[in-house]
Amino acid sequence: MDVNEIQSILPHRFPFLLVDRVIELKPGEKLLAVKNVTANEHFFQGHFPGHPVMPGVLILEALAQAAALLGYKTAQVESKTHVTYLMTIDGAKFRKPVVPGDQLKLSITVLRYKGTLFKVHGQALVDGAVAAEADFLATIIDRNQVKQ
Repeated sequence: MDVNEIQSILPHRFPFLLVDRVIELKPGEKLLAVKNVTANEHFFQGHFPGHPVMPGVLILEALAQAAALLGYKTAQVESKTHVTYLMTIDGAKFRKPVVPGDQLKLSITVLRYKGTLFKVHGQALVDGAVAAEADFLATIIDRNQVKQ
């Protein structure tokens, strides 16, 4: 799945779209995606000048976006009619810094899926080593049920 197909599913856009490509997808089971971390990412201007490090919260966001892709494909719904809401992030751990030039492999594994709820485990890997990981709980609901 290339970035055009990803954008047809996720509502996120530059500079907040943090998934560049999906390499593997097994609905209801797992997803493997890629985020190429480049030196011109907007967040490196202030995090940190002279020592750029990708913010941990954005690594978690990249994992959450990858999880949402898996959720939409598993539930067989579209983002035009449904929305994914993140409910919890548990056990977040940051193991190593992510820097310009790294390629984040975003590995998502379904732990539980029932109705509209998904619990997944996400790992962000760089060169095969875990840079960050967490468990995510999310729900996918009909946009018409959302109060504005």
